[in-house]
Amino acid sequence: PCRAVPRLPPGTMSPRAPPAPLWLRAAELLVLLPLCAHGRAAPAPRSCPAACICTSDLLSCSRQTLQRVPRALPPTATTLDLSHNALTQLQDRWLAALPHLQALHVSHNQIKDLSPQAFHNASYLRHLDLSSNHLRAVETHYFEALVSLEELLLYNNRIARVDENAFAKLSGLRKVYLSWNNLTTFPFHSVQGLGSYSLRTLDLSSNSLSNVPVEELAALPENVRNGLYLHNNPIRCSCPLYLMLQRWKQRGFSSVKDFFEEHTCKVSDSVPRSLIKLLKYSHMFENCSSGPEDARPVPFPVTVGQTLLLACNASPPAEPATYMWITPHHEPVKHPGNGNRSVEVSRDGSLKIAAAKPWHSGVYVGLAINSPRNFSRLCELNVTVQYPKPDGETFSTGLTTLLGCIVSLLLVLVYLYLTPCRCLSCCKRPAPPSPLQECSAQSSILSATPPATDGPNRKVSANKHVVFLEPVREPHDGKIRLALAEDFPDPKHPKVLQLKSDSESISSVFSDTPIMS
Repeated sequence: PCRAVPRLPPGTMSPRAPPAPLWLRAAELLVLLPLCAHGRAAPAPRSCPAACICTSDLLSCSRQTLQRVPRALPPTATTLDLSHNALTQLQDRWLAALPHLQALHVSHNQIKDLSPQAFHNASYLRHLDLSSNHLRAVETHYFEALVSLEELLLYNNRIARVDENAFAKLSGLRKVYLSWNNLTTFPFHSVQGLGSYSLRTLDLSSNSLSNVPVEELAALPENVRNGLYLHNNPIRCSCPLYLMLQRWKQRGFSSVKDFFEEHTCKVSDSVPRSLIKLLKYSHMFENCSSGPEDARPVPFPVTVGQTLLLACNASPPAEPATYMWITPHHEPVKHPGNGNRSVEVSRDGSLKIAAAKPWHSGVYVGLAINSPRNFSRLCELNVTVQYPKPDGETFSTGLTTLLGCIVSLLLVLVYLYLTPCRCLSCCKRPAPPSPLQECSAQSSILSATPPATDGPNRKVSANKHVVFLEPVREPHDGKIRLALAEDFPDPKHPKVLQLKSDSESISSVFSDTPIMS
């Protein structure tokens, strides 16, 4: 149809051309088809809505007073922000146009209810923020299609009821925020299922909870109790409540440690304002005695490489039950064991680890399951895997350090006071010097005439003068004066020396020049 046929003059007949071969017609058709299709307009890419801001994978439509979700949304968006608008409802399957959506923000709107298929076609959604809306309940069908959901924000609504199966299909749910609502009760057993052991935060603070089942809370996994926030609720005061929170405080749970003074309880139901801070003013509960459920985990030491066998001493439940253990890594293990069989659970409820390793240390919680939603805690064991001590090691580290210090002190005392002499002559105390030795040590002989060698006997002249180098005590013009022989008129003075005339008595012969200092 795209070929141009030439016109002939009127009244003339076109000669009939011979038929073209079949292969030539096929080749001609293949050439003409692309040329004909070239003139058609290609579909334009889906543009960004006028009230939104679009980037590569972010779509922001916040604060535009929107009453309905814009149409023709870019399919590449992974984050959609519709917060601070006037939305009252979400249409069924409206997220089908966003197959890669992972985060949805619909906070600060006027949504009162959610249709059964509002979140269908959103299997990759991980973060959903519906806070500050007008929701009145959390029904089962609200979020059952969000199989990948991890964080759910529902705080600051008007929620007064949560269905017990509202989170049953959310196996990857980690954080749920339900604070600042109108909750009076909550189905705590709904988070005991096997699919909820990834839960780390359950915020129920600032509601209207008047009573909490302490036994059900005690059976919750440790990771759930660590992030279970119950502060700012008018819960009725009781010893089980106080002992439970006190135990959580001792174990360092964030839910109690971060909001220590905000945990309140109501003394009387007839007096609405009779709230006290039960952890801060604990003297009011000093008569509360702890029961078996308030005991700390039983220590269980084991050596690396040994077989670890754990069993609860509690009496078995009356009804037939299956047993499950929660490992320190928050992994639920039932009979026959985990995936690689490194941890085995027998039918009688005992747990076995063939070769204990250091990473097996921690608190193991034993549970009995009577029904899919009914759990009862049997025991908690705190396993400590230690390396074996070397042979012959009998002292602890502190005692060994103390003995080392004492030995070092004794060696220092021996070195200072009892070191033996290397020679006996050095150890003898020298006798006090005699006057003659004292004087001779301080004297020198000065000769008036140089020495002469007369004959073979080498005799010197007997004409000698003696000079004493002992200083006089009193100073003379600021200098020390040397004493000469004239200063001692008495020849019998003990400090006058009688020198021999032979060659053996000659020492230190110098000129007759007196030595002055």
